[in-house]
Amino acid sequence: MTTALSTEELTKIEAHITAHKHMPGALLPLLHAIQDDIGWISEEAYLPISKALALSVAEVHGVVTFYHHFRRHPAGRHVLQVCRAESCQAMGAEKLEAHVKSTLGVDYHQTTKDGAITLEPVYCLGNCACSPAVMMDDEVYGRMDNQKMAELISEARGA
Repeated sequence: MTTALSTEELTKIEAHITAHKHMPGALLPLLHAIQDDIGWISEEAYLPISKALALSVAEVHGVVTFYHHFRRHPAGRHVLQVCRAESCQAMGAEKLEAHVKSTLGVDYHQTTKDGAITLEPVYCLGNCACSPAVMMDDEVYGRMDNQKMAELISEARGA
């Protein structure tokens, strides 16, 4: 799936490059800024980033693909992250994860056909006392079970 960037998105990327290119270790802060602003890191951005930071396109690609946090495709209207850390695993996150994948009909790093929800793994939400935990967009939910998950998904699809 290749998605072309709009002129507005390309302009935003160039502005972020200009703002970050003189920073020591600029690549990660630059990638975070682009994803925070646009929502994903397009391969179209690799070449201008590599030129500005004197890196190869392969180095930029390597960093983007190494870190699970960076999306290489536009996300859905909502991003659902399921915690996969030890505490959540001990409290039933694997079963919850299987239920979520089955309900949504997607795997991690995929978006539902209706464009409503992108499913992503996360490796700690800092909510261990309330495991298993998930995060929908910027809100953390604890002590999740299949019923609570179904309600959260239903709400996201209706929004």
